[in-house]
Amino acid sequence: MSTSKAARPTTADVARLASVSTATVSYVLNNAEGRRISPETRDAVYRAAKLLGYRPNLAARNLARGKSGVVLYVVPRVAVGEMPMQAGSRMTTAFARQGLLQVQIFETEDDKHVVDAIESLDPVAVTSLFPLHGAALHAVQQAGAPLIEIGTLPALGDPHLSVGEMRVDHLVSRGHRRIAFAYTGIARWRALGDYWFEGVSRAARTRGLPPVRVGSVTLDTAADVVAAWARDGVTAVCAQSDEIACLLLYGIHRAGLVCPADLAVIGVDASPMGMVSTPPLTTVEFDPDAVADAAIAAVFERLGLTAPPSPAPTDIARLIVRSST
Repeated sequence: MSTSKAARPTTADVARLASVSTATVSYVLNNAEGRRISPETRDAVYRAAKLLGYRPNLAARNLARGKSGVVLYVVPRVAVGEMPMQAGSRMTTAFARQGLLQVQIFETEDDKHVVDAIESLDPVAVTSLFPLHGAALHAVQQAGAPLIEIGTLPALGDPHLSVGEMRVDHLVSRGHRRIAFAYTGIARWRALGDYWFEGVSRAARTRGLPPVRVGSVTLDTAADVVAAWARDGVTAVCAQSDEIACLLLYGIHRAGLVCPADLAVIGVDASPMGMVSTPPLTTVEFDPDAVADAAIAAVFERLGLTAPPSPAPTDIARLIVRSST
């Protein structure tokens, strides 16, 4: 027994349906410069391609042009829950349909893996959830590849501000007015903490709250930091991430305090550890589909491909309320 599979439509099929030459189809679908093609002919080619379900073989096209066809996706080293991988899976599928291969590379402390990947793979584009810095950013610039920093795309609005509003509004609804912000103790990720702190501090100012206290939290300092905040009248803390929030919960326990009676804690990124922490952690979860769709549209646009509509700015996050607040 044998099975058959429908043949993939070719440029010749599109040409026959549109009543034009295969060369004209190639010129239209590749946006060839210097070719005078009427709007009517272009429309006929696009309609035929859509009707047939034709997809250009971008992998072969890239090889012919000496390009890799690789989109490099830099996955952040910091704890941000499962969202980056969920969004990355959706992106991989969408790019594959266009003949592009997405390669995921995880950040390291010295950026070596990212730099090596850029130099070895010669990507047609680089995407990153958060802004790149140092050697990684320099490598992208040297390669001349488009860099799409997903977290700053207009389609996502201003996540740091909307998440700050969400967290502070929740704490205020619980009666808190003196709020602190907990940074990581790792200097490299201070910039990401600044990103989230801006949203928290702005939300506090608009509500007339006292200035937000700040502190860096490590395994060794957590107990001292939370004890000092509690003595100064702080009643709630927004953490840079769920990982830092769990350090705060550890510090509260070591300091002989109780969460949330003495100090409420709220994280961000919906890491699985928050479900089993003591007490379970209130946090913010991101919509991976919205993040992925914004990234896909941006990559296609930068590569000059027919891009799906960029999603309108939307609420990309929701609050998960648990016992820590």
